Amino acid sequence: MGELEGKVTIVTGAGRGIGRATAIRFAKEGATVICCARTTAQIAETVRLIEQAGGKAVALVADVGREADVARLFAALDEFGGRLDVLVNNAATLVVKPVLEMSLAEWDTVLAVNLRGAFVCSQRAMRIMAAQGGGAIVNLGSLSGVANVEKFPGLAAYNVSKYGILGLTEIMSVEGKPYGVRVNAVSPGAVDTQMLHEAAPHLHTSTTPDDIADTILYLASDRARHLNGANIIVFSNE
Repeated sequence: MGELEGKVTIVTGAGRGIGRATAIRFAKEGATVICCARTTAQIAETVRLIEQAGGKAVALVADVGREADVARLFAALDEFGGRLDVLVNNAATLVVKPVLEMSLAEWDTVLAVNLRGAFVCSQRAMRIMAAQGGGAIVNLGSLSGVANVEKFPGLAAYNVSKYGILGLTEIMSVEGKPYGVRVNAVSPGAVDTQMLHEAAPHLHTSTTPDDIADTILYLASDRARHLNGANIIVFSNE
């Protein structure tokens, strides 16, 4: 029996990197994984890898920055009796541009996906989980959203969105407590992903998406039943 045996889960941004690693890990632990991403080929590959390993997955092309797409994502739960045990808010985008050059449209796009999308998904998830008697939400933060850590230039919108994610985690953990809904976050530093190479190509790290997926699994599982409102910071060991 896996740690998530029989559980229904949603992982956003599951087309690559940490999201893909998490979706695959959840499936190996017995969960049915509803995977969403904005790119058809990427999300199809994630589901192929899950099914190749004997897991169960549903692919959905969706942009969590669009409320209609989020509605379609959660409508996929109908196939499983409307149940949702775990939500992982991983979807994120970034624009690498100094504040003096960033357009309002670029700012809005990053905040829409990274923060507004997480809020809309979490609100829907919490309503379902509250009605069924509990569940777990794991938000992907970043060292970019942790105070007193030096930031990379050009990531203003991304930094602000990740500060917002941690604030959202704190308040949802309080409001979810009476319903048995746990809300926690993981804030990685440098992880070997395409996004890292785009944002800071000079950085090198041995921390992998699978390493972060292990932490997400922990927070989603019953092993972390005592944790609520936590933010696990993952510094690179280099």
